[in-house]
Amino acid sequence: MNNIRIAGNLVGVPHPYPESEGRWWVDHAASERSRRPRTEYILAITRKKEDLMIGEIILSEVDRIHKTASLVYWVAESCWRQGIATEAALAMMGFAFRRLRLRRLEISAFAENTASHNLALRLGFTYEGTKREAVYAESTGKVHDDSFYSILAREYFSTWAKRPPPGTRLRNAQRGAG
Repeated sequence: MNNIRIAGNLVGVPHPYPESEGRWWVDHAASERSRRPRTEYILAITRKKEDLMIGEIILSEVDRIHKTASLVYWVAESCWRQGIATEAALAMMGFAFRRLRLRRLEISAFAENTASHNLALRLGFTYEGTKREAVYAESTGKVHDDSFYSILAREYFSTWAKRPPPGTRLRNAQRGAG
């Protein structure tokens, strides 16, 4: 996480990333596991044959009344362009739509974050628009336009229902962080 190319695309993530912030995040992830009803599912992304955290996928702002949530992710720069974020996102989407029975998922990404825009579209999300100067990146001190994407449960099932479940190992963040 202590990489400006990652932190620079995330809201609320400082750079450099202090160890105390990492400890707080792991404690937060652990406390979310016992919260009822859960409003966040924070999972580490690991390589299939290693027990090393290489990213994170989060289902946040889970609203059980409106049946919606947001999908947030990051992957270590050394793992970019390997399909890891795609596989992790598909696994979390399956959990959100099949197990939690949500109706809609959303992704937001800084307007200049081309990789996240491409990932959202590859996953079947629809571009909904951009809020101008809507978010502040603590790591860079810059204000960004924020682009929004969504996918509905019926769209997910018509596109992904017959494909085999992805094999990325997702673990609770507190067990995967090292």
